[in-house]
Amino acid sequence: MTVDTTILHDPLFWLLGIPAVILMGLGKGGFIGFGTLAMPLVAMVVPPVQAAAIVLPLLIVQDAVGVWAFRHSWDRHIMRVMLPGAILGILLGYLFAASLPESWILLALGLISVLFGGQRLWVERGGTPAPARVLPDWVGVLCATVSGLTSQIAHAGAPPYQLWVFPQKLPRDVLVGTTAIFFALMNWIKVPAYVALGQFTPVNLLASAALLPIAILATFAGVRLVRRIDPERFYVMVYGLTMLVGVKLSWDAVSRLAG
Repeated sequence: MTVDTTILHDPLFWLLGIPAVILMGLGKGGFIGFGTLAMPLVAMVVPPVQAAAIVLPLLIVQDAVGVWAFRHSWDRHIMRVMLPGAILGILLGYLFAASLPESWILLALGLISVLFGGQRLWVERGGTPAPARVLPDWVGVLCATVSGLTSQIAHAGAPPYQLWVFPQKLPRDVLVGTTAIFFALMNWIKVPAYVALGQFTPVNLLASAALLPIAILATFAGVRLVRRIDPERFYVMVYGLTMLVGVKLSWDAVSRLAG
């Protein structure tokens, strides 16, 4: 059987795909939020569902690098609270993928991210460090469910996760390690759904394989860079990234609704 490799000969695929994979790698290496900016770039070249299928194997490999690098630094309580909700959300996203209003979901995520990131950034930059705050576990389960659902639909599970986890002010490495493990498990859980949807085609897997070396190198670069950042400045940076992700999600949603 001959495999159609047209996408690999499209200069635009490389022009947008390579920066997207670098952003994903930096995100998996610890710059939380960068990865969410990648999917829209790939989706400019291929349909969104195909873009998600190309990206997922790369995310899984990048997850392995991030988990290995921060394997000794993660919060078990957060994992116990959020993982069941994430599994439920992924299942709901698979079952109702055809009927869920993706554009409105992305718009809601975008606005929440902008407001949340802006509020936390204002507090952090106001001179008085924001105290750690742990919301009830049921809020964590709810956030995880929404995270699983939006991750299944558009690989955009970070904003709901951040709403419950970020205010706890975990140490930098614990936050990065917990995030890496949580999303690594989520991405593996999503694999059967993508198989059932028939999205792991030869051309999609070939495109993933072509981008794989860049994905691995970018993740290692992210790990090295994030460990050089002062922990206090780290939270200021991730809140700024959260706002940037929110603006991007909102823009994409409005563009789809207008179209």
